[in-house]
Amino acid sequence: MDQTTLQTRLADLHLGAVRYLPQAGSTNDEASRWIVQGAPDLALVVADEQTSGRGRRGRQWFTPPGAALAFSLVVQPTLEDAFALTRMTALGAMAVADALRNRFKLPAKIKWPNDVLIERRKVCGVLTEAQWTGDRLSSLVMGVGINVASPSVPPDSVASFPSTCIETALGKPVDREELLHAVLVEFLRWRPRLSSADFLRAWESNLAFRNEWVQISASDGQDDKAPSVEEGQVIGLAVDGALKLRNRFGDVFTVAFGEVRLRPAS
Repeated sequence: MDQTTLQTRLADLHLGAVRYLPQAGSTNDEASRWIVQGAPDLALVVADEQTSGRGRRGRQWFTPPGAALAFSLVVQPTLEDAFALTRMTALGAMAVADALRNRFKLPAKIKWPNDVLIERRKVCGVLTEAQWTGDRLSSLVMGVGINVASPSVPPDSVASFPSTCIETALGKPVDREELLHAVLVEFLRWRPRLSSADFLRAWESNLAFRNEWVQISASDGQDDKAPSVEEGQVIGLAVDGALKLRNRFGDVFTVAFGEVRLRPAS
């Protein structure tokens, strides 16, 4: 992977601009700095290696050289994008899941709100960060990390959720540029429909653990505060993207976006 090859492979997508870095601390940080310098809509930062990659709650995201796909996309929001801000992370997860299904025939599912699973193991995480000017949403950075080859998979003893990689699931090597192209194709396909009922239905139909019992906790146990844990059966999504569950008494409740984690109840 290099700058020239990457630009050639992605030329048909008409992105705003492309930057390739052999090594970066975090592609989200690189994209944020680029925004200050005037990055256009759909400016893309791709790194072969991240030394300070991160997920939600500041968790480290493991990105060794040559084994993963780490990129961040600058989104200069339209009115529709701003309206559907809570769906932007889901858009990244949808793009990855659809690319894995449509291009690689893998049974990808979305673990609400920001992960992609293959056979109940995590293969991708999405981290969207917003930038504001006063109370106006000025830009978004959507960071995506995908485990491609086995060196990118953290051991279960340190991973926040059991993980796998695409090559293990597929049983053969994967071209990272081909994968990136497939993901961006799906992103561009869904972006105009971000606030539509079609998007919500597609997201809902691809939820991992649908009709299963899960635990939702409001803390990951990294601080002194005991986590607040709720248990429910996943039944779908609310219009705003909140997760809808049914408790043991048959009552339906929702869990909104925030610093929560979801785990199978078993």
